[in-house]
Amino acid sequence: MTHPFRDVAIVGVANTEQAKRLEGHTSFSIAVEAVRLALADAGLDPGAVDGAVGAMAGPLEYQLGSGPAWRGYGPANINGVTTAALAIGAGLATTVVIADGGASTYTDRAATAPWTRPENEFVMPWGMFTAAEFALIARHHMHTYGTPVEALATVAATIRNNGHVNPEAVMTGRGPYTVDDVLASPMIADPFRRLDCAINSEGGAALIMTTVERARDLDGIPVYVLGAGGDRFGPAYQHPPSWTMGGRTDLVNGYIGRRAAAQAFDQAGLAPDDVDGCEFYDPFSFEIIRQLEAFGFCADGEAADFVLGGGIAIDGPLPVTTDGGVLSYSHPGASAQMLQRVIRAVQQLRGTCVSNQIDGAEVVFASNGGAGALFCDVLVLGREAP
Repeated sequence: MTHPFRDVAIVGVANTEQAKRLEGHTSFSIAVEAVRLALADAGLDPGAVDGAVGAMAGPLEYQLGSGPAWRGYGPANINGVTTAALAIGAGLATTVVIADGGASTYTDRAATAPWTRPENEFVMPWGMFTAAEFALIARHHMHTYGTPVEALATVAATIRNNGHVNPEAVMTGRGPYTVDDVLASPMIADPFRRLDCAINSEGGAALIMTTVERARDLDGIPVYVLGAGGDRFGPAYQHPPSWTMGGRTDLVNGYIGRRAAAQAFDQAGLAPDDVDGCEFYDPFSFEIIRQLEAFGFCADGEAADFVLGGGIAIDGPLPVTTDGGVLSYSHPGASAQMLQRVIRAVQQLRGTCVSNQIDGAEVVFASNGGAGALFCDVLVLGREAP
């Protein structure tokens, strides 16, 4: 069977400056800056763009003078990257921009971020904010497998230390962190302490995809989509998550993404052992342990020992979230922080990371979402075309 992404390449990526507050920027202006940087990275001008994905797709087309263009509806995250790749493969567009940004939206600094407290009957009276949703899944795993809190703290310390050495991270130079530092931080939603939880910040992200034919004429190193998948269990951030959904035992919510990862690896003709590094979405520390098991990198109940043994460290067998993720690099809201996982995976494969470059990376796995949010999207990216 012909590979669905055989004619598609990622040729441009960019993150803008990331900061707790970007004075003088709006979400749209920082997204425009990200697109201009990504186009420059690709060696393309705005006139080459004939497709866009993301909540700001229409305004971006107008601002950049692109079009007429195909437009993909939906967020600028891994699902958006997959949508763009399918559109290029189907001949609906030749060069697509996927972009988003967040700035001047989070002004209530004394409270949780606005996207963590949607107004519905389950959230408002019972305080089911995002940390509590993810904590329910973590506690089930800890009860079932005896997962120690030290494993969660090791994840948090490892990823935050990746951000500590990253000169582009919001939290650069704020470490190094130890497991004891994490365990000593204030409790937020048991078992999550403050250092187990993502930060809030501002910034933009953009990615450019085009045909393999056009990519051959560009100077940069193309990166290819080898496999993709996505799983959903109903609406996100509305219902209290449980490990099992409706009594099912085959595809439980606690391991959401398992089916998606299996599809992506099958599409790529690869297995977890072929992966050189993982750019996992890391809203909370336990999500890394959950994803290692859900995606097949560890057997059920065994990821904690893998983490405690240094498995996800930058010098370990499977470096994870190498830039500091949303725990330490940046968490600009909307979908920009999810697109960052793809951008960092592309840079790892190109060998252009400013810190924590994985030597000789050939295949990198990227993810979005998680069990508390009831959705998960995954990509397998590589240096060689499928």
